[in-house]
Amino acid sequence: VEVQQTFYRLPQLATVQRWRQEAPTEFIFTMKAHQAITHPGHSPTYRRSNLTPQQRQQAGGFRSTAVVRQAWEQTQAVAQALGAAMVVIQCPESFRPEPENVKNLRAFFHWAARGPFHLGLEVRGSAWTDSLVRELCQELELVHVVDPFVRQPVTRGRRYFRLHGIGGYSYRFTDEDFQQLLQWCKRSTWCLFNNVSMTEDAQRFLKLLKGDAHPPKSRTCGTGRPKNKSFSG
Repeated sequence: VEVQQTFYRLPQLATVQRWRQEAPTEFIFTMKAHQAITHPGHSPTYRRSNLTPQQRQQAGGFRSTAVVRQAWEQTQAVAQALGAAMVVIQCPESFRPEPENVKNLRAFFHWAARGPFHLGLEVRGSAWTDSLVRELCQELELVHVVDPFVRQPVTRGRRYFRLHGIGGYSYRFTDEDFQQLLQWCKRSTWCLFNNVSMTEDAQRFLKLLKGDAHPPKSRTCGTGRPKNKSFSG
């Protein structure tokens, strides 16, 4: 399961420690880094945060500000308490590969202390070319996080897919989609569903991974919770 709540507002360490204790030993958590690292303070996503207007002015863009540094320190602490296998750092669409942005991104991953988890980078938009993303991920030891129906990852080794729905959040994946996804998941892959039917689609795909050639058709399901993304892989 990918914990989404950590992007909007970081929970107390005692809370995530309880999640870890209550989950089975083999259960895998991943999580998103706090938005203050990547997103500018005027982003509507800050409605759910507890940052002051003054703090928001220092947020976003991987800048070396007190707010960004504190956001990473707290993200790292939560990830360690949760035993997270991966921390996903998601950039907003407005974060384009301009020289200043690339410079700040590089600097951030050089000064940000690492923990016992993988780091994934999700950039958006065609301006982020494969060659640039490959260069950054290799240099900074990052996993290229993608929606494979939009673009393919450029990094080797373990992959991390975030499926947002083809054309939008309300999309329900078809059996034909799953056949294509199965081919992409022949290598070691974390595969996360982030669409309206995330829980059901993850369960359907898991059946296919286990050898069921004819998974059930998608049905309306309301069990997916927006803060946590269903995992399969």
